[in-house]
Amino acid sequence: MIRKSNLFLSLAIITLASCTSTSDKKSEESVDSKETVTLGQEVSYTADSTTMKGYIANDQSIEGKKPGILVIHEWWGHNDYTRNRADMLAELGYVAIAVDMYGDGKQAAHPEDAGKFAGQVFANIEDAKARFEAALTTLKNNPSVDTSKIAAIGYCFGGSVALTMANAGYDLDAVAAFHSGVQLPVQPTGELKTRILVQNGADDPMVSEESVEGFKATMEAANATYEYIAYPGAVHAYTNPEATALGEKFKLPLAYNKEADEKSWEKMKAFLAASFE
Repeated sequence: MIRKSNLFLSLAIITLASCTSTSDKKSEESVDSKETVTLGQEVSYTADSTTMKGYIANDQSIEGKKPGILVIHEWWGHNDYTRNRADMLAELGYVAIAVDMYGDGKQAAHPEDAGKFAGQVFANIEDAKARFEAALTTLKNNPSVDTSKIAAIGYCFGGSVALTMANAGYDLDAVAAFHSGVQLPVQPTGELKTRILVQNGADDPMVSEESVEGFKATMEAANATYEYIAYPGAVHAYTNPEATALGEKFKLPLAYNKEADEKSWEKMKAFLAASFE
């Protein structure tokens, strides 16, 4: 159910953000017998002295101004999985930017490196905000974007970043977080205006019951509009088809759950549509 409240946050979630990567989608494909022209374009932008390497997806066959969506990567870094989700959003009629939060398109091949990179982001919130803001500006500068309609989605680490930026006061209509921690390093200074959707696995050992209860209590205390969904049988990284193999490789509690993946995506679609009404 949707409730009103506020987030109280803590830095401990960084280590919970273990997620995975997948392959790129084709840039041109047919959906429901309608030809789409999804232009996937690599973009570079800067935050202070750091060059960030992102990716913008836009279906050129859909005319007019469109809402813009920031897609924030898991702790592995800006990768094909993030770009794939940006392409999927473009097919829905959005302009999506796959964000680079680490700089130079840096990726991690091992969980130890991933944890280090994610920790560095949250260790300096001002730098993190600058990187997010640079991506936001790049998205808004795209001529196809309706700058009055902006949202962010994120996976694991990326979900934590998206929630943090909403709490930091960025003008976002909506944030959707998938298998994300709900303890973050920034809490709202006033009422949280951004609509929030968090979709986690009910059996995810990386998100404690205590943290979820704390999240709900602080959200309600601050009159934020939110919905928290826990999918039965789903664990961490449930949206990613490669999660099971990586979980086995690194002995981490990761596993793909097709049913939860599909349900959470459909829920997000309805959530975004309602948020942009």
